[in-house]
Amino acid sequence: MLFFPLISGCYDDHGPGGDIVFDGTGYRPIYVSEEKSKEVLTKPAEPLADPGKIYLLEPYIFVNEKGRGIHIIDNTDPKSPKNISFISIPGNYDMAAKGTWLYADNYKDLLTFDISDPTQVQLVKRTPNIIPSVGDYPPHVNVYFECADPAKGVVVGWEKVSMPDKPKCRR
Repeated sequence: MLFFPLISGCYDDHGPGGDIVFDGTGYRPIYVSEEKSKEVLTKPAEPLADPGKIYLLEPYIFVNEKGRGIHIIDNTDPKSPKNISFISIPGNYDMAAKGTWLYADNYKDLLTFDISDPTQVQLVKRTPNIIPSVGDYPPHVNVYFECADPAKGVVVGWEKVSMPDKPKCRR
C-alpha cells in the first residue's frame, strides 16, 4: 500500500516540504470574534472597491465585494444603473439568487435572504458549517505560518510578519 502525503496543511519539521527556507518571516492569522464574523447588516449603497462575482436577477444586479458583502444595483434603466444598497456579509465570496431569495456564504455558513424589497433585505435563515473552511491556511504555498487557533476566533485573513522563531506550520 502506498501513502501520498497532502501538499498543504500543517507539518512539523519532519513533514513534507523540507525544502522550504525560513527567511525570518511568516504569515500570522488575523482573527475576529465568532459574533463579529456572523454580523450581517443591510446598509446604504457603497462604492465598489474590489468587486467579484456578478449575478443578474432582473431588474437587479448583485455584485460581490470580495470578502465583505453584496452590492444591490437597480438596473431598471440600463443606461443609468443605481447602486441602492449594500449587504455587509463578512467572509462573503459567492452568491446565487432565484425569485425573491438570495443565497450567500458567510465563512462556513450558508445564508438565505428575502430580497422581495432590495432596500430592506432580510436574513431569514442561517445554515451553519455547510461550507468547507479554507481560512485555516494562508493563500500562499511554500511558506511558514503561525498555526490557526480556533480558541482565538475566526480567521479572516493573513498578514506577513517578522518571526523570531520558525513556526511549526508550513505549506
